[in-house]
Amino acid sequence: MTQPTRLFDLLDEQAMAQPNQLFLSSKKQPGNPMEWRGYTYQDVKNVVNQTSQLLLNLGLQHGDTVAIISSNRPEWNFVDLGALQVGIINIPMYPTFSEHDYEFILQDAEVCFVFAEDEIIISKVMAVRNNCPTLKGVISFECSLDADYFWDILPALDTIGHDKIKLKKKSLSPEHLATIIYTSGTTGNPKGVMLTHQNLMSNIKSVKQVLPLGGGRKSLSFLPLCHSFERTVFYVYLCFGIHISYAESLDTLVDNLKDVKPYCFTTVPRLLEKVYEKIMAKGAVLEGIKKKLFYWSIAVGEQYRIGEKQGLIYGIKLGLARKLVFSKWLEVMGGEVKYIITGAAAMQPRLITLFTAAGIGIIEGYGLTETSPVLTVNGYAESDRCVGSVGMAIPGVEIELAADGEVLARGPNIMKGYYKRPDLTAEVIQSDGWFHTGDIGTWIERNGKKFLKITDRKKELFKTAGGKYVAPQVIEMKMKEIKYIEQIMVVGGDDKKFIAALIVPSQVQVREWAEQKGLRIISRSELIAHQEVREMLQAEVNACNTHFGQWEQIKKITLLADEWSPATGELTPTMKLKRKAIYTKYKDLIQAMYQEGSDSGMEGYERVY
Repeated sequence: MTQPTRLFDLLDEQAMAQPNQLFLSSKKQPGNPMEWRGYTYQDVKNVVNQTSQLLLNLGLQHGDTVAIISSNRPEWNFVDLGALQVGIINIPMYPTFSEHDYEFILQDAEVCFVFAEDEIIISKVMAVRNNCPTLKGVISFECSLDADYFWDILPALDTIGHDKIKLKKKSLSPEHLATIIYTSGTTGNPKGVMLTHQNLMSNIKSVKQVLPLGGGRKSLSFLPLCHSFERTVFYVYLCFGIHISYAESLDTLVDNLKDVKPYCFTTVPRLLEKVYEKIMAKGAVLEGIKKKLFYWSIAVGEQYRIGEKQGLIYGIKLGLARKLVFSKWLEVMGGEVKYIITGAAAMQPRLITLFTAAGIGIIEGYGLTETSPVLTVNGYAESDRCVGSVGMAIPGVEIELAADGEVLARGPNIMKGYYKRPDLTAEVIQSDGWFHTGDIGTWIERNGKKFLKITDRKKELFKTAGGKYVAPQVIEMKMKEIKYIEQIMVVGGDDKKFIAALIVPSQVQVREWAEQKGLRIISRSELIAHQEVREMLQAEVNACNTHFGQWEQIKKITLLADEWSPATGELTPTMKLKRKAIYTKYKDLIQAMYQEGSDSGMEGYERVY
């Protein structure tokens, strides 16, 4: 068989090489959601072909569009690959999108059919259906009276059907459009990123060279497939021959990890931070020698230096820490995990160090939907990693820094453009092919290799009233090393004489501190209102301020009771801060921090919410 050049070629390759090997498993299935159901490569190929036939039977032509609105499940992949191999363009959408976003995307992409998971999603589609003239029908993965069709209408394939699909596949070139992914964005209508088979295949082949994970391994998938990161990871797993199991939900993640026992999985930093917080919470309630060993092991882990030899004595200490404490970390994640691949946002260097010391390699990468998505990644071997960086450019991709520090990228993975928006495309892609990422970066030299470090988003830089530039992400990352801070957003601007911050304290860590001090704190509101808590946090911020110039130091803070999340509107689906939304929501609290004399002699902390 020739080398795969289109996404669906990857399935054909595996179905020919190992047809009876398990590829996909899930508990989300019509009829019996309590047990894992597995699909071999041949099973998947059969259902994908049936899906292609269904799309053709519905009257869809090459270049038509279908939308998938669902959580992760095999049916998502069946529709994706079934559409791809007959030239139909897949429009993935987040189930959490608003009705306004549904309406805009369905109209803009001229979607013909929607594949929806359940009644909740279908009701949102139906609410805007009359405003979407191209929408012909809704197909439900789970039985719904409101849907036009149910998934069980998949047809049986005859010889004619097989032949027709083969001809369609043969006619498709790597340059054909595979998908339009609408970026969730933080304001305004999302932009449709057009990616071809060649864009995505070039990324898959490059990643395969950098991360030789090996076939026959197991992975657990829980990041949304509608995001470019997890979707490309799916194709990478398919290329490697890795068995993918889909988690039921984030609530069942621990149980699913124990069931699946994955060798690797992908995540965003926020989820690993939550895992770490739960581990530390369990350590905090230990007593006696167990508690001392726990914190001793954490201290040993923090001394770990990735890719460096640290001598026999340290090796003995680390081995003991892994046996006594860190082995329990592995058990929480199934007991066999060796690598966790993280992206979408920066991860705290301290946590990367600790997880790696525990025997779990954290591989941090960087990219955008517009770049298919991977641009850089840290390597498989520790000598090819650099903590605090997002890694080295993957093969075939060029990275340069503009005069102002903006990261520029060029390669076969750069998108075709924004759908129906040549004006926006021209703003980000130069005539010579360089793509403007909008991120500010710098180079780090290590072991004779160049690693990219992202310092901030270009549009998020701001000037103080004194004319000094402030990069909020740099400050936020450093402040998050304070164990008492769960979430933080730095605020400021041209008319502000200093910078301030909104802080969501870590409930676990602050409560443990309070108990040690003999303070009685019951509710979240009591915690952030307690004067000693506020004084302690301000002191921690003041100590961390010494790492920055005078103009970059946080002068005032406001504590918030509730965590930010995608559900409450402060974070994107990939857990990035939606700064404008947070500014709007807490506008009064932010303004109060800049009112003359508003601190009432409280030395730097303003008011609490």
